[in-house]
Amino acid sequence: MSKLCDQRSSAAVDSYKPRIDGVRGMPGKVSPDDLLAHVFERTGTDDETVLQGPANGEDAAAIAPFGGDETLVVSSDPISLAAAGVGSLAVPIACNDVAASGADPRWLTVVIMLPDEETDLEAITGDLDAAARDVGATIVGGHSEYVDQLERPLLSLTAMGTADSFVPTGGAEPGDSVIITKAAGLEGTAILATDFGDGLDVDEAVRERSEGFLEEISVAPDARAVREHATAMHDPTEGGVAAGLLEIARASGVRLAVDRERIPVREETRRLCEAAGVDPLRIFGSGALLATVPGDAVDDCLAALEAAGLEGSEIGTVGEGDPALVLDGEAITEPIADDLYPLWEGADADD
Repeated sequence: MSKLCDQRSSAAVDSYKPRIDGVRGMPGKVSPDDLLAHVFERTGTDDETVLQGPANGEDAAAIAPFGGDETLVVSSDPISLAAAGVGSLAVPIACNDVAASGADPRWLTVVIMLPDEETDLEAITGDLDAAARDVGATIVGGHSEYVDQLERPLLSLTAMGTADSFVPTGGAEPGDSVIITKAAGLEGTAILATDFGDGLDVDEAVRERSEGFLEEISVAPDARAVREHATAMHDPTEGGVAAGLLEIARASGVRLAVDRERIPVREETRRLCEAAGVDPLRIFGSGALLATVPGDAVDDCLAALEAAGLEGSEIGTVGEGDPALVLDGEAITEPIADDLYPLWEGADADD
């Protein structure tokens, strides 16, 4: 919500902690049907060096421009829902899809659109610099300008890296096991705490801990720990872990059978979701990594995650059949909308 910045403006200026701001108008991703009809077949000249182009569930491209063993992985992501801390969030969000494709993020281009000259460009670029250093990436170019129609900064980043072996979203195979790192709904939990916390019956201490979840958004270490064995990896964002699992199933042409009770959900997430009446599996999920691995590699992957200081859990299996997420026996085949959008829309209606 736009009033969030007004309510917390002094705190945001002092700390510049990452915060998510709400949306107005039509929210959410373009539907898979519209992408199929209007986007995926309109890609210009055919190029045999493109190993992975636009497709449902695939968030990164894979290119082999010079031959050899390395694959160039490229992904672009905007960030428009943040006011304070936008630079700190933009880098890991852009780099996550590259990491989830088996590459180490190395290069970034940054487009910065600012609403006015009062926007703190120094703070934004300082955070971009620090966040890029954290993931080991270099900002190599971009563009900046003022756009007075904007209410908040709009950043769009392109992340690039090289991989020895590209890992697609659509690589899951029957017989694989499904792994999740960290926990479900980390980004969504932070959003609930910052955007809606004042109206929820949740302790201030819980809200403060939840806001800190935004510092765990990067999945680069997670992907590095499991990519040797992964047949598919995916960074769940809008629609949460449930949407991310369904996207793997649809992209791979398989059925993912998952038990809700096996999916880790932190106590802070449970309390905020219960207070807000939303499903922790259907709220923004950045910070977790979903991966499918051969059954005999599960123990090695979980051990590698533990050695990296990360949580990991086996939550289900991959089977044959029409593409679906089978959650506690219920088959889900239609795209999953994020539970936070109705909350934002209701807040906008009250303004």
